[in-house]
Amino acid sequence: LALALALPSVALENGLARTPPMGWMSWERFRCNVDCQADPRNCISEQLFFEMADRLAEDGWRELGYEYVNIDDCWSAKQRDAAGQLVPDPKRFPSGIKALADYVHARGLKLGIYGDLGIFTCGGYPGTMLEHVKQDAQTFAAWGVDMLKLDGCYSSAEEQAKGYPEMARALNATGRPIVYSCSWPAYQGGLPPKVNYTILAEICNLWRNYDDIQDSWDSVLSIVDWFFANQDVLQPAAGPGHWNDPDMLIIGNFGLSYEQSRSQMALWTVMAAPLLMSTDLRTISSSAKEILQNRLMIQINQDPLGIQGRRIVKEKSHIEVFLRPLSQAASALVFFSRRTDMPFRYTTSLAKLHFPEDAVYEVQDVFVGKIIGALKTAENFSVAINPSGVVMWYLRPMALPVQPQ
Repeated sequence: LALALALPSVALENGLARTPPMGWMSWERFRCNVDCQADPRNCISEQLFFEMADRLAEDGWRELGYEYVNIDDCWSAKQRDAAGQLVPDPKRFPSGIKALADYVHARGLKLGIYGDLGIFTCGGYPGTMLEHVKQDAQTFAAWGVDMLKLDGCYSSAEEQAKGYPEMARALNATGRPIVYSCSWPAYQGGLPPKVNYTILAEICNLWRNYDDIQDSWDSVLSIVDWFFANQDVLQPAAGPGHWNDPDMLIIGNFGLSYEQSRSQMALWTVMAAPLLMSTDLRTISSSAKEILQNRLMIQINQDPLGIQGRRIVKEKSHIEVFLRPLSQAASALVFFSRRTDMPFRYTTSLAKLHFPEDAVYEVQDVFVGKIIGALKTAENFSVAINPSGVVMWYLRPMALPVQPQ
């Protein structure tokens, strides 16, 4: 990081990701499946991305803001070409990445791609060594790529401190607007003093802070635990143009129950997290789709103020309360149960949750959509929260439009 501090201004200055990016990403659901002979439908190939682009465009996702189709690891050939350029695997991506980008753009969507600042990618494909940073940035721009996720396998802390800012400059220099997602902090433990979030926010549009998500509730909880245990460090780092990324939404896969799926969506929304789904949109269930396409939820996630929410209450009863301040003095509240026994009735008041005295709020249930009614700050209320589930409220001030502390 001393290297990064010594660099001239590296601000991204791309004006992108003013709200958390939304879209679809291949990794969690499809991993590094490259066996297109045995599994043509699910292997990492241009066909998979053509089909996901079709689903985003035709099934109501694009209109809600899910606009990125993101290729993750294992897309490239095992070697660079004679000119040292990255090339897609010729069998699995016979049309090339430019053709895929054109296909995606024709559907009103954007294309993301994956690279790795190191000798190899995490999956063992050619990485972007420091000498290749400029060339790779130019290649991605020429292909029409709109987002780059730059991983950090097979590289040292020194190489990362030099390479991540260098890629920001190289992307800027292409003249193409490319959202820049860094995995830098995740490889440095995610916390100061190794990670300087002030510098990071000037270099990257979003960044992975912590472990990869797996298709399990334990994995979701471990991410939630880490993010909110460290919220004093992480929360101030987020804002328009630069976001903490707790990793993909796994709703619609195999590891989460219905209640847990609702919880992941609510908690990611309150964190102002990028909403990057990683599921099979060709076969997604109607219940998973309903959670992911909740308009009020997305409106809250995409709030223009871009303030990341915080955990404000942690009860002995294993109920937790999260608050996210929103524009126009509105707020989102999430009541989350870590219990595993039965629905729990939790009683509190807005006053206890640090809302201003003598204010009145219109309360709307985010999942059901219905207006619950007017609530005075001093009034006690109860919510019934299912095990590993959430109740989520959207609150608009009706009198005294002031923000909770």
